[in-house]
Amino acid sequence: MTTGLSLAHLTALDLPPPALVREAARAGFASVGLRVHPATVNGPAYPTRVGTEAHRALKQILTGEGVRLNDIEFIQLTPDIDVRAFAGPLEAGADLGAMSVIVSGDDDDNARLTAHFAELCDVAQRFGLRVDLEFMRWRAIGALPQAEVIVRQAAKSNGAVLVDALHLNRSGGKPGDLISIPAQLLRGAQLCDAGAGLPTTDAAAITEARQARLPPGEGALPLVGLLGALPADASLSVEMPMPAMEAPVRIAVAFTATRRLLDQARRGTLRQN
Repeated sequence: MTTGLSLAHLTALDLPPPALVREAARAGFASVGLRVHPATVNGPAYPTRVGTEAHRALKQILTGEGVRLNDIEFIQLTPDIDVRAFAGPLEAGADLGAMSVIVSGDDDDNARLTAHFAELCDVAQRFGLRVDLEFMRWRAIGALPQAEVIVRQAAKSNGAVLVDALHLNRSGGKPGDLISIPAQLLRGAQLCDAGAGLPTTDAAAITEARQARLPPGEGALPLVGLLGALPADASLSVEMPMPAMEAPVRIAVAFTATRRLLDQARRGTLRQN
């Protein structure tokens, strides 16, 4: 895996970007993701715009703390999306150093969804950004095979699939499913852990994903297998919302648990060799 872990904003979405960056640096994270657009209607987000004082301040904080911006999120590819309207957030993310933008597929019409994904890739390309399609079992694109089809059909060099460990498992997927996917379509993954029991409803799956994940290595997800199935240069982010835990403690636990997991996976690889 690439050196340096990233902290997904959902881990501590209660923190605005400046505080998130500072706490991430304190814990040891090399980069962060920022929620600049809501993932749900009226959901929390922290928009930023090139040229504003707040944006310049955030850029200085990232530099001062030695933390990179890994990604921005979250764009829902709905049937009526105006892709061009997202040029501003994409420009702002790129100005802060982001490498990618995370999106979801929320349209049952695959042809239209593919066209919108391709269009967004074209807009993002102007800013040097990759577009990562994340699948979640309660959305139209709910599983790995569906996301792969969209990305392949769009045929854009900056289009890829984002693999979230929880969503892969809860949608019926397994690490071995990644092996046949070309490395250029798998550029990043989000890590967390969870219990062995599968949520029985989409509502329960949403609650688990947004409020009840576990630190990597402290649950039943096959994370070592997932790490082994990912391309060697895939970026790794930790997405571990646990609101009962204070944000600084949560972030520190996320880093420590993930480093322990990565060390475990590395030792296993050395034994196999």
